[in-house]
Amino acid sequence: MSLLSVENLALSIKGKPILKEVDFRLEPGRITGLVGESGSGKSLTALSIMQLLPTGSRSTGSIRFDGTELLDAGEETMCALRGDDIGMVFQEPMTALNPLKTIGEQVAEGIRIHTGADNRQAQERAAAILDRVGLPPARFPLSRFPHELSGGQRQRVVIAMACALRPKLLIADEPTTALDVLVQARILELLKELVAEDNMAMLFISHDLGVVAELADDIVVMRHGEVKESGPAVTVLKNRKHPYTAQLAEASSHVPAQSKSWRDEHKDTPLLRVENLVCEYPGHRTIAVCQITPVPRCGRCQLRHG
Repeated sequence: MSLLSVENLALSIKGKPILKEVDFRLEPGRITGLVGESGSGKSLTALSIMQLLPTGSRSTGSIRFDGTELLDAGEETMCALRGDDIGMVFQEPMTALNPLKTIGEQVAEGIRIHTGADNRQAQERAAAILDRVGLPPARFPLSRFPHELSGGQRQRVVIAMACALRPKLLIADEPTTALDVLVQARILELLKELVAEDNMAMLFISHDLGVVAELADDIVVMRHGEVKESGPAVTVLKNRKHPYTAQLAEASSHVPAQSKSWRDEHKDTPLLRVENLVCEYPGHRTIAVCQITPVPRCGRCQLRHG
């Protein structure tokens, strides 16, 4: 039996049809790429699995995860599954992370909730998973805030949060879109390693068929809320039975012709020169404490008191 089975999934939001008869299956230890242009319904398919749909949504069909029908599951059941058996890596790490909490607190939070571990145990496990995704505490202390990390490092924190409890299913929604090519390659390699080590099933969502081709065992092609083609990655990429699959493949491999530019004519003239640039973080902010009068908020200086 498949770990996740999506059958005849249909979704409407406030009466407007979004998804139509979506079908696919996910197996442990395999990566399935869900590809299609923006607006094709990829993210809403993932949110249907997580049951995180907007108000006014109505779903029909079946989504069975490890024997549990998710469309009939209550919020208590879904809360137990989210972050434990099902992890999700969101597209933009800066919005997925809480800017007011340290990375250690954010990774440890799910561990405490799902395992009942105390704060010390949760912090130790958070340190271990952050080390596993390439952020060793010796170099990246758990006390750091998201803004103190690069985009690739923040994405590793989000992956650590999603994989902290070694989920059976990992959903990665455009996890490398905002990253440069080299960082993207490292993140993709990390995801492959995690799937292999933990025998997870992974649903990798992307608009880039080229990226998916490097990663996925199976491919599901979506357009306008419908599955146009699906199957083993090698077969789908080789045969391209549906014209839309061929269009995606061509767009992914297209290299635009280069014309002579201003840069060619002024190749010896620097467009921008940077010298001796230094960027420092002087330390964490401290709460200002007024010494004038011991009240919760001082009427004279408007500062909160310690």
